[in-house]
Parts: sequence; C-alpha cells; structure tokens
Amino acid sequence: MKKRILCIFFMLLLCTGCGVSNEEMNTESQKSAVVVTMPITSEPEAGFNPIFGWGAGEHTHEPLIQSTLLTTTNDLEIGYDLATNYTVSEDGMTWSVTIREDAFFTDGERVTAEDVAFTYNTCKENSSVNDFTMLDYAQAENDTTVTFHMTRPFSVWPYTMALVGIVPEHAYTSAYGEMPIGSGRYMLKQWDKGQQVILEANPNYYGAKPKMEQVTILFMEEETSLAAAQAEQADVSYTSATYADVELSQYHLLSVPSLDNRGINLPAQLPETKENSIVYGNAVTGDIAIRRAINIGIDREAIIKNVLNGYGSPAYSICDNMPWYQNASQVEYDLEQAKTILEQAGWIEAEDGIRYKDGIKASFSILYPPSDTIRQGIAEAFAKEMEKLAIEAVPECVSWDIAYDMAQSQPMLWGWGAHTPMELYNIYHSQYDTQKARYSPYYNKTVDTYMEEALKSTDINQSYELWKKAQWDGTTGITQQGDIPWIWICNVDHLYFVKEGLSIPQQKIHPHGHGWSILNNVDLWEWSDT
Repeated sequence: MKKRILCIFFMLLLCTGCGVSNEEMNTESQKSAVVVTMPITSEPEAGFNPIFGWGAGEHTHEPLIQSTLLTTTNDLEIGYDLATNYTVSEDGMTWSVTIREDAFFTDGERVTAEDVAFTYNTCKENSSVNDFTMLDYAQAENDTTVTFHMTRPFSVWPYTMALVGIVPEHAYTSAYGEMPIGSGRYMLKQWDKGQQVILEANPNYYGAKPKMEQVTILFMEEETSLAAAQAEQADVSYTSATYADVELSQYHLLSVPSLDNRGINLPAQLPETKENSIVYGNAVTGDIAIRRAINIGIDREAIIKNVLNGYGSPAYSICDNMPWYQNASQVEYDLEQAKTILEQAGWIEAEDGIRYKDGIKASFSILYPPSDTIRQGIAEAFAKEMEKLAIEAVPECVSWDIAYDMAQSQPMLWGWGAHTPMELYNIYHSQYDTQKARYSPYYNKTVDTYMEEALKSTDINQSYELWKKAQWDGTTGITQQGDIPWIWICNVDHLYFVKEGLSIPQQKIHPHGHGWSILNNVDLWEWSDT
C-alpha cells in the first residue's frame, strides 16, 4: 500500500511539473490532448536522433518528429510518406526515390533530396544501432530525386526507408537529438529527461492535420504506470498480463496483437570449444530428435494461459502473420508423438525420471535475463513442460553481459520480432566464414543461399517466396521437418489501460518492444463528445 501511495504521489508531482491542474488537464484531454505512459526503457538514450537509432532498432516504429521516405500499412504493405515513387535497377545496386515538394521542416526550410542524402550518408558513417553496410552512398540528383548506390543488392531496403527519419542538413548538430527539427506529424515541445516528453502537432505538416494536437509521454515502471491509471492521471497506461485483470472503473483494457515473440534457441550442434574459450553446441540439443520432440511436446496454449493470463498467441516462427511467413512452421501439440520420437532416437527414461542416451543425461539450462518476470515465468513453465518429456530443463537467471556467450551452448529465452525479413537473416544466417549463426550455433548452406537470393531480388513481393523457402523448401529448412534450431513459444499481446471515451483506431501488429509502437497512429486518436 505504501508503494502504491508513493507511485500516485509521483504521478501528481509530474502533473504539477507540467503546470497543468487535474481539472484543466481533463478538460483539455477531452478536446485534443492525451497522456500516455511508457516503460522507462523506451526513453531514447541518444535523444530523438534517427542517426543513432531513434525510430528504429529493437523497438521498431516510424518516427513521430521526422518524416520517413516510406511507411508500412496496417497490412505491412509498403506505402509512401515523403516519397512519391521509387524504382530499383535490374541488378539491385541502385535505388532512385522521388520525394514530394510540399514538405517543410519546422524551421520553414523545405525538405530536399540533399537532406535525404545527408541523413543516409550520416547514418552510414555514424550509426551504431542499425546496419548500413549495404549502402555505399546516397546522392541528390536534384531537389526531388535521391539515388542510393548499394554495396550489394538488398531487396528489403524499402523497410529501411520506412524507419529512417529525415534530418535537416542545414540544422544538424551534435545536439540535434535534444532539439530535433523535423517535418513529421509532431514537434518536440519539452523533454524532461527521465520523466516525460511533450509533443505538439506540427502546424505545417504536409499530411492530414493530427486530431490529437498534444501528446504527453510519461516514462515509468510498470507498477507506477498502473498507479497512474488508478489515479486517472494518464489516458493510456501500458501494462502486462500480471496486472491485466485489475478492474479500473474509468478504463478498458486494449489488447494489441504482436509479433513480439518469445523463443528458445536450441544449440544445433555437438559441443566444441573455440580459441576464444567459448563452448559452441550442446550434447543434448545437438540431437535433432530432442529438438523435434520439444517443438511438438510443449503445450503453447497452456503456457499462454498460465503465464500471460491468455493474452498472447502461439508462435511457430519468428515471423508469424508476416507476408514472408512459411505455413509449414505450424505444428500441433502431440505429447505422445514427442515421446515416441525420443524413444526411437535412443533417449530412454531412467529410474530418476530423466532420459539418457549413451550415458548422456537429457538435461540443460534454460537461461533468462533478470528483471523480466514474464520471461522468468515462461522459462519456468517451459521447464514444467519438459518434465512431461522426462527432460530436465533448469531455469537460470543470467545477466546480459554473459548471456550471449552462454547461449552458444545453453538454450536461452529470447524476445524478437520486427517488421522486416532481416529478422530471419540475423538469427539463422551464418556469419562470414564461421559457419555459425550469430546467436546460437547453426548452419545450413541451403538456408543461407535462399536468404542471400532473397536479398538479391529486385521485387520485394517475389522475395517473400525465397524467404519462405529458407524456412522450408520441401526438403530442408528450419521448421519441424527440417533442422528446427529454435523453438518459438508465444507472441505476447501488448496491453494498455485506455480511458473511456478515447478512441484508438486499429493498430498494425506490434513488433518487439512494448514502447512507442502504440503511438504509430496517435494522430488519428480522438475523444468522443460524450
């Protein structure tokens, strides 16, 4: 109770700091303003600067302050923002983009192709968050045409163009992230670091005028976010399955589907130690029978019900519901068949209730990061599912500074999910000459080749078929019938308490990260007159 009171007191302090009384805030909110809470981790460390990852990276969303060349629709089709057209050369090495002539930065200067070229060239030189190695350089041909010269074909370039916000060359300084000038739907009015951000509608925006003219974002812990809703000091408060059943008289629960998935890597080779002293592979999960049995032997629906209170959906790949999803990824829960697979492979249950094969005990750790109760809960539920298979999975909390190395030899519970096929590439494609994927040892030359060919395609829609083949081509791949080096468990719904009277249009499926994605269409939010 004491903690709850402190949380509410903190919220009231914030509102006082904004210089707005409760009565004034509520009156204004019913017109064209909204207050939204977000996790503390959503606050951009480098400020609102696309060069350093604002608008992209792990928590993928379109920037609100800057415009992007392209955008993605609710159906994840490619749409236009600053751009009016784009073409790609037959060899995939040159992209030409035409931009609109009626876009202006908030300082009154027109947005030109020079600004676009400057933004992308600066990203290539300075970005530490996103990969721009596929870009050689960007060049403005005239005021409205920019050409991207590539180092290699990269069919998913449109998804990059839907994430990178355009900055003004004439006004870009090292302090840009704190005082951004953009041409997007909103302007940054105020940023109190560690507390809040206030956005105001850009009066010179070239698109439709935002219905929501002021957006205040409060950064806070999950319990504080709940307290904000209980005190009616926020209009939209993020929450999780832990608090989803809390009843708030003036709010309803909004559940947004996501591809924010939770999955477990199963090191797909036998152990070996490299010169860096890191162990790659696992004597248990290196057996494909173990991996296939686990994939069909876990009750995903039960985990979702018990850990997420039902707010989630079963996951069978890293790209469920995406245009490049391979239907062959889906499997049916079949505990008895899973046991049969193990027994036929020589994994026999012993007196201690654990299976053994050739003296090897079917036992491994299941790693999860600290301060994440949902992942901890899923890890523990997964361990319970493994007991049914007579496999010992021991949940182990490890810090991120050692987790990546440990995951090369032990299964770990991860969170992924992005609006781009590159998520597949980053997880399953081998690195350089190592013949090992980045996050867990796996290599399949055919899978690598399909993904490489997909990137070389000059038609993004046709490339989807190659991404699907990389998952399963009828003979090999990463699905149940293939190598199954990862097990995907669930997609976590993103949950929010929304004040009655506030209308939020349909959201496109959210990526990994319970943060800024909710604001992708905040310009369309509106309050009812009642």
